[in-house]
Amino acid sequence: MKIAYIKVAVLACVIAAFFLPNFQTLESDGDNMFTVYLNGMQVGVMGDIGEVDECLIAARKKLAGSSDEMVLAESDLTWEGQEVLWGKIDDRNVIISNMFNALKGSVKETLNRSYTVKINEYTVNLASTQEVLALLQASIKRYDGGSNYYADLVQDSNRELNVLTTQVYSAKEQEEEEAEAEAVMTSVGINAALDEIFADIEPAVEKDFSDYDLGLLELDFGDTVEVVESYLQDEELTPLDKAIEEVTKDQEKEQIYEVVAGDTLSQIAEKNEIPLDRLIAMNDTIEDANSVIRVGDELIVTVPEPELSVERTEQMYYEEDYEAEIIYVDNDDWYTNQTQTLQEPSAGHRKVVADVSYRNNEEVSREILKEEITYAAVPKIVERGTKIPPTYIKPISGGRLSSGFGRRKAPTRRASTYHKGVDWATPVGTAVMASCTGTVTRAGWGSGYGYVVYINHEDGRQTRYGHLSKVLVKQGQTVTQGQKIALSGNTGVSTGPHIHFEILINGTQVNPFDYLN
Repeated sequence: MKIAYIKVAVLACVIAAFFLPNFQTLESDGDNMFTVYLNGMQVGVMGDIGEVDECLIAARKKLAGSSDEMVLAESDLTWEGQEVLWGKIDDRNVIISNMFNALKGSVKETLNRSYTVKINEYTVNLASTQEVLALLQASIKRYDGGSNYYADLVQDSNRELNVLTTQVYSAKEQEEEEAEAEAVMTSVGINAALDEIFADIEPAVEKDFSDYDLGLLELDFGDTVEVVESYLQDEELTPLDKAIEEVTKDQEKEQIYEVVAGDTLSQIAEKNEIPLDRLIAMNDTIEDANSVIRVGDELIVTVPEPELSVERTEQMYYEEDYEAEIIYVDNDDWYTNQTQTLQEPSAGHRKVVADVSYRNNEEVSREILKEEITYAAVPKIVERGTKIPPTYIKPISGGRLSSGFGRRKAPTRRASTYHKGVDWATPVGTAVMASCTGTVTRAGWGSGYGYVVYINHEDGRQTRYGHLSKVLVKQGQTVTQGQKIALSGNTGVSTGPHIHFEILINGTQVNPFDYLN
């Protein structure tokens, strides 16, 4: 019986060696057989847990290959180890297949291959390159009714990453390039030499109006467009018609407007088609509609502009009345604020062919190619001064403004209700300085002014300093800007120690604050 038992045991080992290859003898050095779970599902038994990541990668590749889009799935991988002397492990392909089924059952979502379009700060997600091109073509179509231009996507050579940008093609230019290339191929040898000779000796002939090819000459996008491939969910994609509306519809965008000669706040508001109160609200430097603006000041305005701007050049014929440029005659004895019209202008009439450039609907430049004068314009001739006019400074240091220029409630019974200067309250004896270089024409008592000083200046203006306690200059004396001419006081019709200051132009008082630096 012992012999028979031994024979049966040996036979069983032989059968196991040949017919049960998945049963292996395992080394006894800790956990040596592992039951693997993926997303809570048992996917197999492994003898070497180091191979589990390779199997998961293979299963993921198999899942990705089952769809044309990007697939996201949960992959919670765990295992339990045990130490055995004898055990059965699963085939690698079986484990990969089980992992595939576990992943397939836990797919979170499928992401669509799509395209993100970025224009400045604006972005939109579209389903295909065809939709991207349709969006771009919609912007072009607003200005190209004849469908002569079309957009294409090309690799952005300035970017290291895979970013596409736009290129606008002209169908006419392509046809001309192809015709020119064909002409070059046929015009060789003696023909090419003769063509070159005749081209050199052919006289230049001035074009007639009918010789110009009027219409759209150039068109391109005015903003940089970046297009990148992305994978997104359905709800993240924008329908094409909505994207076209967003990109082509005019939006209110802020721009800087530089004030030019002759501008007023109301004119600037009207020119930029915005309400005056909104213009004031957008600019902290403007207090109200009467605020002073100067040439060169920069104001914030809003202009209607689409997300994707289009720049184009059109060649056009038109007839118009025109004004000749003003002719200036310089007078070195006059100040720059002195002018005199020597000849009144008269408009002329002309026929014109010009290249006019636009950004969207706003003209940015105009180049006249041909001009024919029907009758000439008469220019305006203006004599103007070249001398820089003198400046005016506050006549005292410090002081508190106690009365401004213009209408007021009379401070005392004999005082006027219309104040013809400005007052600064200041202690008696404060130094009073000449506001500008000039000649003293009066220095002494002046009835309601008390002690007073009058100074005439080179630009024809006059300054007056009243209610003084002491006069330090004499009539006929020349004084310089900032020179001490008197001491402040409380003489004449006065309600307290102060300095009264006036500026007169052609004998009439004006608001000094309009002229003080």
